[in-house]
Amino acid sequence: MNRAELIEFVRHRGLAVVATRDVAGAPEAALVGVAATDRGELVFDTSAHSRKCVNLTSFPRVAVVIGWDDEVTVQGEGLAEVTAGPERDRCLSAYLEQYPDGRDRAQDPQIVLVRVLLDWVRHCDYRQESFGIVEGVLDD
Repeated sequence: MNRAELIEFVRHRGLAVVATRDVAGAPEAALVGVAATDRGELVFDTSAHSRKCVNLTSFPRVAVVIGWDDEVTVQGEGLAEVTAGPERDRCLSAYLEQYPDGRDRAQDPQIVLVRVLLDWVRHCDYRQESFGIVEGVLDD
């Protein structure tokens, strides 16, 4: 899967499950509205006090699953970080394009914008007529 295909896939689906771990190693997963920047970064907003935000601040490696409709999915792993400054503005633009209703939440100081930089992906198509699984790093 190349970066352009990932971006299209994320923008078409719009939801992801993000898995983190806490400092004791216990897992936590949450469904989030997700967007993709033109660079292929995943972006979602969350409360600064949510478990996922606290977890990724302590241990930034996360796993994501995007899509499950029609038996097609993308799984990924990478580093998550809370954005700030110009990077937040850039990522927020992509997020608001996907979720215009996020504008009010973005003004709340308790809401943060998280960016995930994937370093591994797996595209799975379980449909009988087009079955295939491709994994690796994103290429351009």
